[in-house]
Amino acid sequence: MKAIIHRLPLTHLLNSEYSIFVTQIIAIFAKYQPDLLHLKKAYERLTAMAPQLVQIKAQEVGNSITSLLEQLDNERNILIKGIMYQIRMMGKLSVPDLSSYVLTMKRFMDLYGSEIVTGNYNAATERTNKLLAEYNAKVDLQDAVDALYLKMVFDQLTAVNSRFAKLFIQRTEQQASLEHVDIRAIRFEADKVLLALFDAFEFCSSEYEDLDFKTPAKEVNELIDYYKMLIKGRASRRNAGKEIGNEATATKSTGKGF
Repeated sequence: MKAIIHRLPLTHLLNSEYSIFVTQIIAIFAKYQPDLLHLKKAYERLTAMAPQLVQIKAQEVGNSITSLLEQLDNERNILIKGIMYQIRMMGKLSVPDLSSYVLTMKRFMDLYGSEIVTGNYNAATERTNKLLAEYNAKVDLQDAVDALYLKMVFDQLTAVNSRFAKLFIQRTEQQASLEHVDIRAIRFEADKVLLALFDAFEFCSSEYEDLDFKTPAKEVNELIDYYKMLIKGRASRRNAGKEIGNEATATKSTGKGF
């Protein structure tokens, strides 16, 4: 009896999911000795794609680091703006004891603040390093930070800037060691090879009925069904977000709402 393998909408997989999925398929078929199932050639064509799948995964890791760098840079900007805002607000208070601290911090942030917010990654990190170095070296700045309740913000700025610098170096080293790959072309080719393996599997299951094709088919289908659920869940969340956005737009345009 013919064993059927479910089909997955491969184009709906994220790049990070795709390389893992194909690697899992390779591992499943390896357990059931493809040569005994008369699938040696189809299986080897898929395993030959493995090095390119590794390149997809490596490039995706680089992309995730880039995304994290953007988040950290944005947080760094928010912290700098928060410090400058706190200084302005404290300057509006009629508390004589704070005036000297406000002036000290205003002069200090005028030297660095705007350049950190507007500078590129390298410039912003360098300026933040100088800002933090001067802050750590001067007692009057530390006293002013304490007086204006900015100690926690400076601690967070130190942590964020340090993490950003380490990740930036990591990404630079990774980009230097990796050549750019055409992920779309690799996936297109891998799709064809993978589907050819599934087609060959189904054909051989009807030709060699004395062999066990049902067990590997069951395991492959369980994996495919898992990824179908992931894709469906992602689509549901996306649609729910659109509905919320549409409701908010409608409420705003009609003037209705709580």
